[in-house]
Amino acid sequence: MGHLGRILERGVIKRWSRAAQEADPAILLGLGRQARRLSRQLDQVMQAAEQRLAPEAPIPRPLHSDWAWRPEPWSTPLAPAGLVSPSSGTGFGADAKFFHDCPDAEYMVRQSRVPGGAPAFALDIEVFQFEGAFLSMAVDLPREAVDGLSRRHILRIGLKASMDTPVPCFGRLNVKHGPKIAQVVQAFGEEGHVDLDLATAELEEDRVSAAWIDVIFERPSMNRFRLADLTLSRRPRAEF
Repeated sequence: MGHLGRILERGVIKRWSRAAQEADPAILLGLGRQARRLSRQLDQVMQAAEQRLAPEAPIPRPLHSDWAWRPEPWSTPLAPAGLVSPSSGTGFGADAKFFHDCPDAEYMVRQSRVPGGAPAFALDIEVFQFEGAFLSMAVDLPREAVDGLSRRHILRIGLKASMDTPVPCFGRLNVKHGPKIAQVVQAFGEEGHVDLDLATAELEEDRVSAAWIDVIFERPSMNRFRLADLTLSRRPRAEF
């Protein structure tokens, strides 16, 4: 920013400082509308700036992977950055949604910045009273992962997670083909990833239209989860 730009910036700041002291309700109403529009634009600028300045963490790619991806909650600043007791099916950013079977779930979800971290963001889930059997996070796969998806493919979910009290955690791949949905499920182990092999799925390959994954926590009541990273990759199965 040059000298002229700094002068203009100081002028804008002074203008809005004076506006905050305005006593006329009609003028304040108009200024409030203008401020809300400006705030939305500034949020977009800040989000774009944070995304570009955030350190880019490499995505683990098993040998012969033809696609790899890190979903938005771990790669892009979200607004709002948190949810309080969201109902089942509530979205979080463009990629993720939360589902559960509890009629009165008490839990919080928050994206947090990791200073100097790679990735730059993590996801924290804190669960209080929860009488349901599961809490899950669904992530829609982008078109690049769906195109050409077949029974020859293996999809890997890489999850770096910690929890106060260990509970079973599962990864599930769902593939929509025509009116049907093929599913492959596997429990996460100590290695921190699951390889979901579509060879076992009854899949009409020429009718595949969409796919998503679920990360499922069983009996999550009174627990705290930190999802430090989530990555996805696709590779063809080795032929023998």
